[in-house]
Amino acid sequence: MKISGKFILKVAGTLTAISLVVAALLGFVNSITKDKIAAIDAENTRVAMSAVAPEGSEFGDKMELSEAAITAASDKGGKLVELYPVTLDGAAAGYVMKISASGSQGAIVMMVGVDADKAITGISVVSHSETSGIGTKVVGNELNAAGEPVLDQFKHKSGAGSLIVGSNITAISGATVSTRGITAGANAALAVVDALG
Repeated sequence: MKISGKFILKVAGTLTAISLVVAALLGFVNSITKDKIAAIDAENTRVAMSAVAPEGSEFGDKMELSEAAITAASDKGGKLVELYPVTLDGAAAGYVMKISASGSQGAIVMMVGVDADKAITGISVVSHSETSGIGTKVVGNELNAAGEPVLDQFKHKSGAGSLIVGSNITAISGATVSTRGITAGANAALAVVDALG
């Protein structure tokens, strides 16, 4: 059976027309929803920042990421995603940053607050893919083996690279890798602040 050239052109033309219509529809839907999605993302970011900064803090616009800050985070096992200045009562009070670090099942994305004295003010997990019932205990700030909420133990700690699971950070039993991921993010955040001066 021989297929004619006209048939091939007809099928190709039909598929092209369908592709153009679908692309136009997708573009239209994107133009309607992109501003709403951006607004929701911005609000979620502000909520996460408020959770890790002292009450009454104000946040500046997203800062441009310097190569030194990106490298400092990477050297401690994290990836700097976003960085915001924090002010309290009109005075510079540190930074809040979005950091990504490896957990047991993928990236753990967290907000980390660091004050002007280069100490952690809080950690809040933004997204993760940790194992339900194990790693989720860590990202959900449940009690560790010492009876302290696992994320809260990072508050007031300082010194990039000084936070070590099993030494001054207590893991949740069975979720050591997830705890190490959070610890890497905390060390990365402290290293970023050191790099900023």
